Amino acid sequence: MDTLSREQLKALVEGANGLCASIFMSTTETQQNPIRFDNLLRKAEENLIAKGMRSPEARKMLDPARKLLLDDFFSYRGEGVAVFLSLKTFHHYHLPFEPEELLVVSDRFYVKPLLRLGAHDERFYILALSQNHVRLFQGNRQSTREVELEGVPKNLAEALQYDDFGKELQFHSGASGGASIFYSSDSFDAKDNILRYFRQINKGLHELVRDQKAPLLLAGVEYLFPIYKEANSYPYLMEEGIEGNPDRMSAEELHRRGWAILKPYFSRAQQDAVSRYQQFAGTGLTSNDVKEAAQAAYHGRTDLLFVATELQQWGSFDPETDEVYLHPTAEPGDIDLLDFAAVHTILNGGTVYSVAAEQMPDNTPLATIFRY
Repeated sequence: MDTLSREQLKALVEGANGLCASIFMSTTETQQNPIRFDNLLRKAEENLIAKGMRSPEARKMLDPARKLLLDDFFSYRGEGVAVFLSLKTFHHYHLPFEPEELLVVSDRFYVKPLLRLGAHDERFYILALSQNHVRLFQGNRQSTREVELEGVPKNLAEALQYDDFGKELQFHSGASGGASIFYSSDSFDAKDNILRYFRQINKGLHELVRDQKAPLLLAGVEYLFPIYKEANSYPYLMEEGIEGNPDRMSAEELHRRGWAILKPYFSRAQQDAVSRYQQFAGTGLTSNDVKEAAQAAYHGRTDLLFVATELQQWGSFDPETDEVYLHPTAEPGDIDLLDFAAVHTILNGGTVYSVAAEQMPDNTPLATIFRY
């Protein structure tokens, strides 16, 4: 698992049905991984039974995870794993970071450690364009993966259904490894054809990312950038792009060059978010109170939330009375209210920054900006 979309998060939240288990584990100690994972499953079974589940049901629920011990699940060179189980749901992911070892058994999945994968503002897209291929990648700080673009032509010839396109516009490799472009006397028609091609790509891309705010980087020969920008309707297209022939670039190279461009952008975005929080402090539009923040997130009032990644605040929320109860330690039926606030902020279209405790604006476990 390289990124976490709102749809995946929603599936995890809505997939819980009765008691469920959420397991996070580092996999950097290769030889001990199966033993440690088996121990976590044993603890999960004990906790499920202690919370009222019958022993046969608990074993049945955990059986899919036990089967991971028999295959090559732990041979993958990731830094961690996340496993989510209920009687009707089973999800397992490799993680590109090392999580704190954690087991949570409750009536909902615990997802806060996943927020650093890109549910907040560090998610981005790279659109790699050439005459022969179009590829879309979704990435974050750690990695990137290719995403299928549905309903989009695979190349310019398919877009135009015109086999003689090479007579009008030809590419050849330059000395720098990029691509150069030559024009025939019909070069204006060629540019128009590329624009038509890019409009089809933009339409397919718009269907995929229209509800998102993730920045989009173009990768391609420099001449294509202004043509695509003319076709573009996505408001978060970056001015700078990855120059060169993307057909010769691996996903790893695209990620490396893309992150080099976007790292300052994301740093500024988080700094700007902190500045906004400080600017609105004392106006009634901010809060670091867990009760108030949990209520606001549930009702869709939260625009932006900072939450401490490694901290928990156990308690409960009653949606009928809108009451929030805080407990110093986890009690039966409790949830982590920081996780609760983060999940509902994302599901309601807000932005979450999952950061280290020392980076929190008020030195508190949680800080929020309200929409109203």
